[in-house]
Formats: sequence, structure tokens, C-alpha cells
Amino acid sequence: MNDRTCIVTREAGSVEDMIRFVSGPDGSVVPDLKRNLPGRGCWVKAERRLVDEAVKRKLFARGLKESVIAQADLGALVDQLLTKSALGSLALARKSGAVISGSTKVDQAIRTGTATLVLHAQEAAEDGVRKLDQARRVVVQMGGPQIPAFSLFTGEELDLAFGSGNVIHAAVLSGQAAVGVVQRVQLLHRYRGDSQANIN
Repeated sequence: MNDRTCIVTREAGSVEDMIRFVSGPDGSVVPDLKRNLPGRGCWVKAERRLVDEAVKRKLFARGLKESVIAQADLGALVDQLLTKSALGSLALARKSGAVISGSTKVDQAIRTGTATLVLHAQEAAEDGVRKLDQARRVVVQMGGPQIPAFSLFTGEELDLAFGSGNVIHAAVLSGQAAVGVVQRVQLLHRYRGDSQANIN
């Protein structure tokens, strides 16, 4: 019902799966992740390669119907903003008690069905990731939900979001506080596509 058309693919899609861009006061292209900046906007499906293609083909000027300049590293800027948004929502969820860390606690949350999302630091040891992946598979084999897992953030980024050191494995727990985290993490995952930073 609230569909928009991507300026690159020309396909209609939900605003939840797209990124809005507007023209800044200086004539630059500005990402509008919250979709609330004033002015005419244009939409790009939330994939890094499509943002890069829009820059390369100068599609923002056509989409915004004005002469604008898209910085060459706009795709990287959007990645930074999506990362910041996801980590910010993770930090808020942690403050409300909706996120836990530590391999043992995460394993328990997976096996009891309270985890809705698992996060591994990018530098997590393969052995630790494998053990938690095994727990996720067991839950599915027992008829439970499939719990997605991602390696989108560095340990340092997770440490900052948690306000503590050495966060390697974390789980977002079921509940209202988890909804925003899950949406933002999945959006970042889709945006990065097949990069090595992703595990699903």
C-alpha cells in the first residue's frame, strides 16, 4: 500500500525495503533513513550495489528532478549510517534487558526459544560460532523457530553498544524491544548483500 519505485531497478517495493534520499541545502545527495527530511525524495532498494549504481549512472539528479551531486562514497556513507542505527537500537534494547551476551547465555536463550536473533562479532572464533549454529539447528529440528544469526559488527562495535568489553556473541530476546533491533539488523544485512561480514 505504501510502495515506492526504486530509481535503479524501476521496481515498486515497500518503504521498509528501501532507502530514501533527498537533496541537501548544498546540492548534495543526503540519505534519509528515518524518511522524515523535507523536500522531494527518491528511493533506492536497500542494497549497496544499487546505491553505487545510482551514483555511477547519475540517477539521483533524475529521481530528485534537480541538479544534485552524489558523493562517490555514498554507498559507504549509507553503510555507516545503517550500522550506527542498528548499533543504537541494540544499545537501547540492552538497557531494557532485551539483549544478552556471552556464549553460554546465548546458547541457553537459543535452546529455550527466547532468542529471536543471534549476533557474532566478526572476529569470533569459528568453534564458538559453530557451537551456537548447532544449537540453532537443534531448535529447528525440534520444531522451533529458525533463529537468524549475523556477523555484521566488529567486537569493538559490540563492546560500545553493550557498554562493556569483550562481547563476542549476543542474542536479542523475544519481545517488543527486539522488533526495532531485528528490523535494523536485517536491513543492514540486506544492504551489504553477499559481503563476508554476513552469516545467515
